[in-house]
Amino acid sequence: MRRLTLVLLIALAAPALAQSTWEIDPVHSSVQFGVRHLMISTVRGKFPKFTATAVGDEKDAAHASVEASIDVASIDTGEPKRDGHLKSADFFDVEKYPAITFKSTKVEAAGERRFKLHGDLTMHGVTKPVVLDVEATPEVKGMRGETRAGAHATTKINRKDFGINWSKSMDGGGVVVGDDVDVTIEVEGVKK
Repeated sequence: MRRLTLVLLIALAAPALAQSTWEIDPVHSSVQFGVRHLMISTVRGKFPKFTATAVGDEKDAAHASVEASIDVASIDTGEPKRDGHLKSADFFDVEKYPAITFKSTKVEAAGERRFKLHGDLTMHGVTKPVVLDVEATPEVKGMRGETRAGAHATTKINRKDFGINWSKSMDGGGVVVGDDVDVTIEVEGVKK
C-alpha cells in the first residue's frame, strides 16, 4: 500500500524549516479520525501505518512541501468486524485503493507557529483539495542529540466527496454513518 500523505502534511508545516528534510517518527505520531454513528455518538479510529516527509526553508515556510501516505489496511477502530467492513468495497475498498495520500500545494502563515497547509488529498481514487489547520512546536534536541519538532493538525472532510457513500437510513430519521469526518494528526518529526 502506498504511503499516507496526511501525516506528512503535518510534518511539513510543523517546524519553520531551514532547507531541511524532516521524517515522521511513527512511534510518536498518529493519524486519527472521528465520525458520527447513529447520529448519537462518535466512533474514533486511527491509521497506525503511515509515512510522511517535509522539506522546507526555515526562513520562508511558504516554500515548504509535504508528502504523506497512509496504509488504509492498517485502520483500527478497536472493533475487528467494523474494521473489516471499513476495508471492504462498501467503504475504503483497500484491495483497489490501498493508500490515502496527501501532497501539499501551499503553506500560509496563520499566526505564531500556526499555518494553513493546503494540499491535494487522494482517497478512494478521488483527489480533492483540503486545508489543514496546523500548530507547530519549536525545535528541540532529542535524547540522542537529534533535532526534533512537532505539530498538531486538524481538518474536516466529507467522505461522500471521495466516493465513500455507504450508509443506511434509520426508521426514526438520520443515518447509521455520518458524512463528516474529523481528522486529527499529531506529528513528531526528526530532521535528516
